[in-house]
Amino acid sequence: MEPVINNDYLELIEKLKEISHLNGVMSTIGWDQEVMMPTGAAEARAKQISALAGVIHERTTDPRLGDCLATLKEADSDSFDLLQACNIREAQRNFDLDTKVPKRLVMELAELGSRGHLIWVTARKENKFANFAPVLKQFLALKKEWAQCVFPDKNPYDANIDIFERGTSMAEITPIFEQLKAELIPLIQTIQDRQYQPDTSFLQGTFPVEKQEALARQISQDIGFNFDQGRMDVSVHPFCGGSHPTDVRITTRYKESDFIESLYAVIHETGHGLYEQGRMPGYQELPVSESLTMGIHESQSLFWERMIAQSKPFCVHYFESICAAFQGNLQRATVDSFYQAINTCKPDFIRVEADELTYPLHVILRFEIEKGLFDGSMCVDDLPEIWNSMMMKYLGIKPPTDTLGVLQDSHWASGAFGYFPSYTLGAIYACQFHRTLLSEQPDTEKNIAKGHFTPINHWLNEKIHSQGTLYTPQELIQRVTGEPLNPDYFIDYLKTKYKSIYQLDS
Repeated sequence: MEPVINNDYLELIEKLKEISHLNGVMSTIGWDQEVMMPTGAAEARAKQISALAGVIHERTTDPRLGDCLATLKEADSDSFDLLQACNIREAQRNFDLDTKVPKRLVMELAELGSRGHLIWVTARKENKFANFAPVLKQFLALKKEWAQCVFPDKNPYDANIDIFERGTSMAEITPIFEQLKAELIPLIQTIQDRQYQPDTSFLQGTFPVEKQEALARQISQDIGFNFDQGRMDVSVHPFCGGSHPTDVRITTRYKESDFIESLYAVIHETGHGLYEQGRMPGYQELPVSESLTMGIHESQSLFWERMIAQSKPFCVHYFESICAAFQGNLQRATVDSFYQAINTCKPDFIRVEADELTYPLHVILRFEIEKGLFDGSMCVDDLPEIWNSMMMKYLGIKPPTDTLGVLQDSHWASGAFGYFPSYTLGAIYACQFHRTLLSEQPDTEKNIAKGHFTPINHWLNEKIHSQGTLYTPQELIQRVTGEPLNPDYFIDYLKTKYKSIYQLDS
């Protein structure tokens, strides 16, 4: 028997859809700011974003929305099915968060995010951290104020983490990251000291951008990205945006001297895009259909980038296509040498260019700095020195400039504190999901070698994308894999893979 839909629920749904439409507009002009907008329009765009943020805040804090939720809270819970109950639960959480934040603070955060982005781009280009430091200080003050409004009982940094990785805190993340440091730092050092190093010389040369773009677009389409409902462009920092599951926009950046960076950035963002395009049909403008957390979202991009696209079977399938795209560049390469070359471990300054073995240490460094900024043990003005000393401690390298160090990421320019842990939590999720996929679909590696990606897409869509916000991340990982999040699988995967590549004794 179908549950009876009361008028308050119908009104709630209409209001939630309007909010979704407005957020879609905000996402579109945010994408435009990073991809298409002339730099001279920055000040006007900041004011437009601030004004729209104010309108959205009015909608999300509408007293009538609160009245609907209050009435629904008193209704018989059995009168709603699982999806309806989820919409009500998520709407209540969002309403509680939004009504606790004054409109003035919402608008200040939005305007600073827009203005701060341009300041960051310029400071990064000119290698002048001092020009960006005031934005960072202002964001810290505003985000601490925001945390006090929404989660007065939480540590301010935990409050910021919760927005990206709901239900997760420093207390849970810290021991996982300490375990990763203990296991990975010695392994990385052993690899660096190893006499045998894979040949990567054939990855150097000139690789025409138009060839890179065509190859990346083809592979993105092959693994399932729907270009009728998406597009691919160029930005300073690769990202996945767009206004709706039917309008998903991924970006990359190109260097003629390196086709691997742009290709794998596209594959990474395609993973995000597949999550968005695969959201629950019929509910795409409602909370139940939204992606779960940034960690789960990142698990999907890393699943495709690391677990699939950096695997030997993937190299087997695409090696000839890559050689054909860049004729003359890879004449000395074989499938085996190409696989090893794209999986080398070499500490680098830039997080988004880091290999999967050193990448977690980039994240851990940022997590520890954010903790220090929020608890007052670190000062903004000291960050370049702090950053460089931690890079030396964890990876044995020191950035020669702030552009290659503390200024490299866009996250702090938008006030996205607490986001970075999601990257490595996502890698741990991805590894655990992949392990389960292989057990449930034993022919997966054979399918990859043949270019058959549909079974993988169907599995991910059924298990993760279409589940929306029905379950917590903890419940989802348990449902999909049969156990809680387990970093041991990630560590074992990295050790096994890199000991083989570098011919280390087990």
